[in-house]
Amino acid sequence: MIVITGATGALNGATVDHLLQRLPASELAVAVRDVTRAQRFAELGVEVRHGDYADLTSLPGAFAGADQLLLVSSSDPAADAVALHRAAVEAAATAGVGRILYTSHQGAAPGTPFSAGRDHAATEQLLEASGVPWTSLRNGFYAHSLTFLAGPWQETGVISVPTDGPVSWTAREDTAEAAAFVLASNGAHDGPLTLTASAAPTFEEVAATASELTGRTVERVVVGEDEWLAAQVAGGQPEFVARFLLGMYQAAEQGFFAGVDPLLGELLGREPRSVRDLLATSTARAA
Repeated sequence: MIVITGATGALNGATVDHLLQRLPASELAVAVRDVTRAQRFAELGVEVRHGDYADLTSLPGAFAGADQLLLVSSSDPAADAVALHRAAVEAAATAGVGRILYTSHQGAAPGTPFSAGRDHAATEQLLEASGVPWTSLRNGFYAHSLTFLAGPWQETGVISVPTDGPVSWTAREDTAEAAAFVLASNGAHDGPLTLTASAAPTFEEVAATASELTGRTVERVVVGEDEWLAAQVAGGQPEFVARFLLGMYQAAEQGFFAGVDPLLGELLGREPRSVRDLLATSTARAA
């Protein structure tokens, strides 16, 4: 039995869809906070369970009988993600789960300026100490984030950033499919796995690609951290969210997202989607 948490979200929901192409629905279960949102899986024959990291009483039943458990990471920047992950890992160990797979991040490291990367690193330490075999899916920074991080460049011709650095922008759809391959391999992959696109362009290089695709000049402008932060807050962004995003740019500048790995392409059997693919699609939609 494979149990997938967070299946009502885009990432793990897509992983369930890919697993259903490989395995009978009877071999899958989803553990979700709101079971009413998982009706589509129930209609396909997938067992739907209630499971909430913040509700410890829900976890034993949610994880029961799992040979493999896919834990989605908390996506709330205001939450104590490590505490939530600790509850899930401890419950999984108590339930006798055979293997835990965790949706981590390429930039997972104790010293990263990106707070989510520190949370992922701490969670990997929890997994290591749990006594349960584990696999950490260190996904590259999700490429769809570039859509809002780059701002309204199609209207302004400017990508304004506080600082610049290489990022291996990776399609969430590709990592979801790769997670299904890893789960279907039944433990063939152990420990941290880096799953990225084939290149890690800077924002300046993203702007150059956008210029090529649109036939007009798109410029990358580095405004500095204080000016960028002030502009975000003035535009209505909560300060804690703006600082969370600033940490991402700082981590990029320091090289935390610069590495690329061929494993994702090997699992998919094709070239992963690129920044050019993303920009081409968004340009076509805007046309």
